[in-house]
Amino acid sequence: MKHFILLNMIFLIGFAWGQAQNNQLRVVAIGAHPDDCTIKMGGTAALLAQKGYAVKFVSVTNGDKGHQNMGGGPLAKRRYQETQEAARRLGIDKYVVLNNHDGELTPNLAVRKQLIREIREWNADVVIAPRPNDYHPDHRYTGVLVQDAAYMVIVPDVLPQVPALRKNPVFLYFQDGFQRPNPFTPDITIDISQTFDKKVDAMDAYVSQVYEWLPWTNHNLDQVPEGKTERKEWLRNSMEERTHISPAMRKSLAKWYGEDRAEDVKYAESFEICEYGRQPTDDEIRQLINDVR
Repeated sequence: MKHFILLNMIFLIGFAWGQAQNNQLRVVAIGAHPDDCTIKMGGTAALLAQKGYAVKFVSVTNGDKGHQNMGGGPLAKRRYQETQEAARRLGIDKYVVLNNHDGELTPNLAVRKQLIREIREWNADVVIAPRPNDYHPDHRYTGVLVQDAAYMVIVPDVLPQVPALRKNPVFLYFQDGFQRPNPFTPDITIDISQTFDKKVDAMDAYVSQVYEWLPWTNHNLDQVPEGKTERKEWLRNSMEERTHISPAMRKSLAKWYGEDRAEDVKYAESFEICEYGRQPTDDEIRQLINDVR
């Protein structure tokens, strides 16, 4: 009841990121590959989903080259099935995989229209994507494509087959560690301590990636255990080792959660506010965080 009253109050005052007519914040995360969104915001997605928000993941490519021993259609099918299981484990509404070849993505008009369609059809309030300065060309061009779609989603004569949004969404970037031309800024940092296990469970669904392809590229395939229980524990340990809350992230946590809570946060995911799209106020961000904490 408290949650319902809060959402209706937000709607009536036209607050909290411009919710859709059913008072449900609608979020779409767009990654280059079928596991990217879970890696970058699996914990946040699980938090949003368990609070009743609508969350959709989109993979711009089908991942048909991300393996050392298989590829093409069979790999794309396998990776699609992994996305559906990961979505089920996170509790999110939908996971869309677009049929663009892995490793061949370019910032072209056809794919831009695909993303405009995905954003519009979801009636998105928030869109999250990579920054366009990543090491992987598919990641970079996904960032460029989303930036190029950011204004066009409200232009009626662009892709007129799908009604244009009446409001421009808030656009956010996934966290990354790249420093040039400018480092990532953790404008919003979410405490995912309560959903970290769900994120591990969702990552465990990407068998082709976390237990085969990525260890192969990292030259530690021989360290992956054979048993399902043992390898999942190995995955959890690996994810914990890669989890680092920087001083900037800790400062961001303190801003949104308070100093005392910030010091106790063990796992977090950060996002940078893109200059494109609608700019949320601090009050709007704080209200959202208070609702999902």
